[in-house]
Amino acid sequence: MPSDTDSSCPSGPDLVTSASLAIVGNAPGIGDVGPAIDAAACVVRFNNAPGFGAGTGRRVTHLALVNRGGQMREWLEDRHFLMRPVIRAAGAFILPFPMLPAEHNVPEPICWTREILARLRPLGRPIHILPEALHDQARGLLAEGTSHEPNPSTGFLVTLALLQGRGAQGPAAEVYGFGFEGWPGHPWKAERAWFSAAEAAGRLHLHPLQG
Repeated sequence: MPSDTDSSCPSGPDLVTSASLAIVGNAPGIGDVGPAIDAAACVVRFNNAPGFGAGTGRRVTHLALVNRGGQMREWLEDRHFLMRPVIRAAGAFILPFPMLPAEHNVPEPICWTREILARLRPLGRPIHILPEALHDQARGLLAEGTSHEPNPSTGFLVTLALLQGRGAQGPAAEVYGFGFEGWPGHPWKAERAWFSAAEAAGRLHLHPLQG
């Protein structure tokens, strides 16, 4: 069993370079795109994955679960968490934040990595923890478009890791459900600009929201 500080994939999930990839965000107005998403070889979803099992399709090869903050604490308090359909269907999990040392996680805990690893490991599926080096890179990429040190969103971090893991040879990732708005602490304008640049470079195709 890996130790608390081990990551099964230091640079993010190992996706087949030639495989089709759908990255499915949680913004409303994604539309009825389930068949297109399910046709991808790799389907990456986030957190509670609204629309899973209905309008956004029924497949999930990788599920990103935010491992810091109140949302994870709420999940850990739910004794039925592992029975959620998207958890049961996921082939692997992505934890976007590296584990904080125990002495840095006091007096009010914000990092729940140890606890969620203990909950997920008995399922026997791969668990990928994104490293601090990726966070440093993400902040550097977004710094030009912000007036202070940027705090990248989970969607940005996971997408960056996925594209890096595929290299430049793979087909463009199909990106759905990204609205670039929400918690005001994330640099949404800078993230949108990065996605637009990645689309212009042929790395991804950003599907617009409907309505």
